[in-house]
Amino acid sequence: MKITDITPETKNLYFCCLEDWSEDMKEAGDGKQKWYDAMKEKGLKVKFALDNNDVIGGMIQYLPIEHSMYEGEKLYVVLCIWVHGHRQGRGDYRKRGMGTALLEAAEEDVKQLGANGLVTWGLIIPVFMRASWFKKHGYKVVDKSSLMRLLWKPFNDKAVPPKFIKPVKKPGKGDGKVNITMFRNGWCQSMNITCERVRRAAQEFSGKIDLQEYETIDRQIVKEWGITDAVYVDGKEIPVGPPISYGKIRKKIAKKVSKVKI
Repeated sequence: MKITDITPETKNLYFCCLEDWSEDMKEAGDGKQKWYDAMKEKGLKVKFALDNNDVIGGMIQYLPIEHSMYEGEKLYVVLCIWVHGHRQGRGDYRKRGMGTALLEAAEEDVKQLGANGLVTWGLIIPVFMRASWFKKHGYKVVDKSSLMRLLWKPFNDKAVPPKFIKPVKKPGKGDGKVNITMFRNGWCQSMNITCERVRRAAQEFSGKIDLQEYETIDRQIVKEWGITDAVYVDGKEIPVGPPISYGKIRKKIAKKVSKVKI
């Protein structure tokens, strides 16, 4: 196994999260590429894990916390570690130590960059980005939000614990129309897929939808709302973990539309 940095030749694999076989990824649009182009000038780092045949099986992306969805300073944040685990495409690369190798490479990198610590998020349920996995690697929980945990590993006594950004306000119901509000940062393709599906479904109800989109790569928007990635339909947030199917999104919108008197 070896760890390498992203190159012009491997960027497209990064943009599709190593899932170049996925039909869902074709719906993601160019949000991640635009985000990458902006963030690479602000300290974004991407690394890949390759097997002995030089096939990429895993990736990690991390950037300065000042440009992330958390509050803190002089820290770096792991946005995600992803080891390909599907039968399709390149196959299952889990249980080979790629995740650990990627995390250790990121830790060493940000130490060399002068960061005071490395931050990550984790879920308390046994799925992607498990908090328990990071704990095994020496990370400690410093903040909580529903099923999410914010964890960190300080490198020195100058490190100040990070925090979740708390919502300042939330979108409300529409006036005579269904109000759909999307907050999208761009780094996560799951969120990008969901937003593109929401936009497409909203177009089917012309004249009955008020669609508002906020690109939270703009830190002023994050400061105003305290939200980085979320979708609200008439003031109610809808789950955006794994991408929601187009059919389910359309059904949710149609139900709200049916209750609005035009």
